[in-house]
Amino acid sequence: MSGNLFIVAAPSGAGKTTLVKMLLERDGGIRLSVSTTTRAPRPGEVNGREYHFVDVPTFLAMRERGDFLESAEVHGNFYGTSRRWIVEQMEAGQDILLEIDWQGAQQVRGLFHGCIGIFILPPSVEELERRLRGRGQDSDEIIARRVAAAVDEMRHVNEFDYVIINNKLPEAIEDLQTVVRSVRLRYASQLDRHRALFAFLEQDI
Repeated sequence: MSGNLFIVAAPSGAGKTTLVKMLLERDGGIRLSVSTTTRAPRPGEVNGREYHFVDVPTFLAMRERGDFLESAEVHGNFYGTSRRWIVEQMEAGQDILLEIDWQGAQQVRGLFHGCIGIFILPPSVEELERRLRGRGQDSDEIIARRVAAAVDEMRHVNEFDYVIINNKLPEAIEDLQTVVRSVRLRYASQLDRHRALFAFLEQDI
């Protein structure tokens, strides 16, 4: 039995992290892949929970060994996803969620042809900028760069299977849950999870 691999991508400020957190709280059947990054921890982040935090030489050595399923450089920092952990979990029938950017999603799709891509969009660029300013962490110059980078990222939305507009959070999380549930109800998924039932139905009586 193999699990499903969900990819959730979004520009900074679209609410991806909040939606993923809510999904994991509501759905015990899906696990989040914890990425490795060279980015410094933000206030409240814990090593091994939000990310595995490493320095640049360590990350580059891991990438050279082929430890990562995908890796990318975003805003001057490196991010990577553990190849071995993903494969082991899926072979055990576990659904996995990757919270990565569009670059990483491209790499993963090249290796896992059955993965499900979900892109989170803000309702508008103006709303995205408002959310970024609301964090109170960045200067006007940094926010301008982040908005420009976000627009570039959003232009890759057509590479994904599902698109969720995060305008109202309660509706967006319902949409995300609906996508996960619908994938699990596909014939191939049900056949994989309930082989005895389908084998019985295929018998000549």
